[in-house]
Amino acid sequence: MKSDEILSKSMKHNLWTWTAQRKADILPVEKAEGVYLWDTSGKRYLDFNSTVMCVNIGHGNTHVQEAMIRQIRELTFAGPHMATKPRALLGEKLASITPPGLTRFLYTLGGSDANENAVKIARDYTGRFKILTRYRSYHGATMGAMALTGDYRRLHWEPLTMPGVVHFLDPYPYRSPFFPDGRSVEPTVFSQAYLDHLEEIIRFEGPETIAAVLIETVTGTNGILVPPEGYLQGVRALCDKYKILLITDEVMCGFGRTGKWFASEHWNVVPDIITMAKGLTSGYAPLGAVAMKEEIAAIYDERQFVGGMTYNGHPVSLAAALANIEVIEEQGLLQNASQRGETLKQLLAEMKEKHPCVGDVRSIGLFGAAELVRDRAIKEPLSPAAKPLSPVMKKVKSFILENGVFMYNTFHMLLFIPPLIITDAQLREGFKVIDAALSLADEEILKGLE
Repeated sequence: MKSDEILSKSMKHNLWTWTAQRKADILPVEKAEGVYLWDTSGKRYLDFNSTVMCVNIGHGNTHVQEAMIRQIRELTFAGPHMATKPRALLGEKLASITPPGLTRFLYTLGGSDANENAVKIARDYTGRFKILTRYRSYHGATMGAMALTGDYRRLHWEPLTMPGVVHFLDPYPYRSPFFPDGRSVEPTVFSQAYLDHLEEIIRFEGPETIAAVLIETVTGTNGILVPPEGYLQGVRALCDKYKILLITDEVMCGFGRTGKWFASEHWNVVPDIITMAKGLTSGYAPLGAVAMKEEIAAIYDERQFVGGMTYNGHPVSLAAALANIEVIEEQGLLQNASQRGETLKQLLAEMKEKHPCVGDVRSIGLFGAAELVRDRAIKEPLSPAAKPLSPVMKKVKSFILENGVFMYNTFHMLLFIPPLIITDAQLREGFKVIDAALSLADEEILKGLE
């Protein structure tokens, strides 16, 4: 098939997600290897987004490919009620890397249904029905997961079909309603204000009605919001105080993204339930999972778990996950994410120092964001949230892609989420392009001040 046919036929017969069809900006991809993608014309792109925040081990890893091929030849499919070799091995491996006590796993098709199943389990275990989640959160695109989501994306589908979801505020130092300059506040003082807010919500809602608090350990597409010191520990303490389960959504920040297997490890917090997907297989096959403590799983020893789908525990996906974890271990990708994360932190700081359009930067491991503004003093976003991109943001985004860097841009933010195999040289390669793009935004800002 000719390269132009791939795009034209794809456009003719597909419904594209998260976009108006006639405005869809589709990249026709032909191959990928390491940290690079190639389009159908042969142009190369540095993948600064792990494609969809998932290809943690990089593209084209033969160890995972071969594991999938072997599994296809041995046993292509088994039903969700069947025991298989990859199911046995993956459960054992996951139990060795998850936080202490989380040793039982329910496999799903991805992150959205992992979060929905986590809610089912929490409600079953506690006998309560309310779920507390944060406003700047994204937990998936199915109707239940969209109800759990706090950001603008849920508004389109309201009224949603999952009752009992209550949202609360995120600790967001750069844009805090409690502190005009949150960056200048001592982190534990800042955290305590948000913990007090959460506790007030719990009291108003009635602790006896709340099954779980569900949070992204590090908020992802809403701006890589890293919890300040004391916050996650405080949420754990509040959950313990009121006998509420803590569910951490590690779909995006798990499997080495922050330099640890799971981001909660940075704060020595053990959740009751963890949801995962994306980096679980590095996108080589669809798979999500719900990890839970043994005492939670035990409620189903004599009681039916009401749930399940045809492809839960698909053997090829399980084999891909097992091989993916082996790659992360054997190639030392947790360490690389941590070390390259220091380079990313430095490059982001230099970017902020150089460009007036950069209001704030933040990162943990290879999980970073730059927040672009028109005016640092008033923090006006370079492009308004939940609206079409401003002309200057469009110019920045187009320049980056045209010059060979593929990354995720959400309104006025640039997200830096490269494969964990990336080198310092490759990080600097990408930042050189982004530096030039931000100079365009700086020019627009200076014009506005004239």
